[in-house]
Amino acid sequence: MIYLDYQATTPCDPTVFETMAPWFTEQFGNPHSTGHLPGALAAEAVERARAGIASLIGAEAREIVLTSGATEANNLAIKGAARHLRAMGDPRRRVITVATEHKCVLESVRDLGAEGFEPVVLPVRADGGLDPDRLRDALRVPTLLVSIMAANNETGVLHDLDTLGPIVREAGALLHSDLAQLAGKLPTSVAGLDLASLSAHKLYGPKGIGALYVRHKPRVRLAPLFSGGGQERGLRSGTIPAMLAVGFGAACALARDTLDGEGARIAALRDQFWQGLQDALPGIALTGGDAPRVPGALPICLPDGCEAMTTMARAPDLAMSTGSACSSAEIAPSYVLTAMGLDRTQAARCLRLSVGRYTSGADIARATALLQKAALGW
Repeated sequence: MIYLDYQATTPCDPTVFETMAPWFTEQFGNPHSTGHLPGALAAEAVERARAGIASLIGAEAREIVLTSGATEANNLAIKGAARHLRAMGDPRRRVITVATEHKCVLESVRDLGAEGFEPVVLPVRADGGLDPDRLRDALRVPTLLVSIMAANNETGVLHDLDTLGPIVREAGALLHSDLAQLAGKLPTSVAGLDLASLSAHKLYGPKGIGALYVRHKPRVRLAPLFSGGGQERGLRSGTIPAMLAVGFGAACALARDTLDGEGARIAALRDQFWQGLQDALPGIALTGGDAPRVPGALPICLPDGCEAMTTMARAPDLAMSTGSACSSAEIAPSYVLTAMGLDRTQAARCLRLSVGRYTSGADIARATALLQKAALGW
């Protein structure tokens, strides 16, 4: 099996797993029970991990709230900010996002509509990018919050936050960004952001843990999503799984130390893969064209007459997908692709390929041959 779905999830790095292992058995203390040594050791480990996560994105440790993943972090950021500001008497009700966002962002914004807020979902260009002028127009109405992801989970296309961020700030709205597909792949900074979401399993850490960056100065305040013991500074109640936090911190430290070299190597492999596929399958297209994207992402549209699902069925030794793992249960074209202007027939020819840390040149050569045979029905 050749794994080509690194955007869906990454394997836990062996060094990360080794760092986590003692915290499942030997060091099992509750990090919130600091009156004894096992609990105190767990609490110290969680705080070291928090600092490691913060370091990857240029934040302070106190600005990191640990969650169960990016989905929870996105919900907490969007709903928490909107509900808090309303409770403080803020008259603004508009909340803006983009049509190609992760499902949990889109649904969080839409859910707020039932609470009296005004959800606005902006369209994208054919390359998946957001036109700054559309954002400016939408912000003419006083706006509470804007959520724009850094990198798309299907296409890997990057939003130009350096351009879009100042537009949001000038309008006086909070800016949230889902960084799950960017962090650990390209240099990432929360400078200019008010809120940002992360996921450990997208950067070779464990599943089941993520984080929300909440800017401290000027301070951003949120209403918690659920009630409990008030852990995580009152924003996210529940016992923090120390072993997962340790793994998340270790994965972030590893990403920070290897970022430049690994990113260049993975981008080169991706480009090699794309060149081989162009030679093997004339008429193939790159979804989103030449738009800037994260290093490992290779979203393709197969030539006319080739179907993605049929190709996948003919190539059982290749782990690949037709779109977001979070929407794979739907028997419908990817909403990301249709938002970019692809019709149902074109979307049915699209595959999401992505390479990563453990992809080799030999894997690329074999995958190219297998995809050629599967797509053409040889």
